Amino acid sequence: MQHIKNIIFDYGNVIFEIDFKITQNAFAQLGITDIENFFAHKGHNQLFDDFETGAISPAQFREGIRTAADKPELTDEQIDNAWNSLLIGTMQENHDLLLKVKDKYRTFLLSNNNEIHYNWIIDYLKTTFKINNYDDYFEKAYFSQHMKLRKPNTNIFEQVLKDNQLDPAETLFIDDSPQHIEGAKKVGLNTLLMTEKPAQLESFLKSNGII
Repeated sequence: MQHIKNIIFDYGNVIFEIDFKITQNAFAQLGITDIENFFAHKGHNQLFDDFETGAISPAQFREGIRTAADKPELTDEQIDNAWNSLLIGTMQENHDLLLKVKDKYRTFLLSNNNEIHYNWIIDYLKTTFKINNYDDYFEKAYFSQHMKLRKPNTNIFEQVLKDNQLDPAETLFIDDSPQHIEGAKKVGLNTLLMTEKPAQLESFLKSNGII
């Protein structure tokens, strides 16, 4: 990839491991049925899109879960625990790797996220790695709930390109979701579908000629 000067990284299942099945099971235990249509890797209820774009608050998201489960008695803690069960973690080696990649390319983070997950992740980073956020690891970190936009819609990619005056022909986007890859291609980005676990990020980048 000799022509690549910039890299936009996804977060979940690229840098940080997540597991949709765990949260599917947790939601099912709360009483939600038809879980594959309600919440899955390649599609989900509108509730999640709204939360990831900041269109609804955490309180409104929790009410949506109570409605879906038909259990108004569910506590905030029960809902947050089920929702956060998705989040597995990352490793210091990936943070070191990101700094190495940043020395060679302009790097950015672009994550579909939400306030509950974001707060959990920031607390986890502080507790586990003694870092406050990802400001040192990327030129800029973008999160959907702050941008009011989400992948795979082309406007979120266009915003990152415009903000940083990036040429899409010189920019690589790495994500684990095929639908996000397709959205990135529509704006002319080079793409790589992450097919390994985050623990194999370094070998994935090496095998694709990035480092």
